[in-house]
Amino acid sequence: MKLSDIAQVIRSKNAGPRRLTLDIMLATDADYHSVAQSPALSAENIARLYRVSPEQLAIIPYPVGRAIKIVMARAIMAGDPGDYDVYGAQQHAPLLGIEI
Repeated sequence: MKLSDIAQVIRSKNAGPRRLTLDIMLATDADYHSVAQSPALSAENIARLYRVSPEQLAIIPYPVGRAIKIVMARAIMAGDPGDYDVYGAQQHAPLLGIEI
């Protein structure tokens, strides 16, 4: 099953001008646990997907909210020349096809 099939919300946004946050929100506890425990969301896999080192990102599970937050450094500071997504709102797309 793809992450986009199980998650209620998958989104991205800036966490300040130098960081990007990816949010995954699930509808049920069972969905949350299956996604949170999936090796597909390991730091190594996410780092490979976003072409960063695993040390450059943090995966923060939030079971009470049935959510997972991934925070990483932006390659280009928001608004700098060469920035193609000043709000960071379109960076979640690589997560959509992850197989859980």
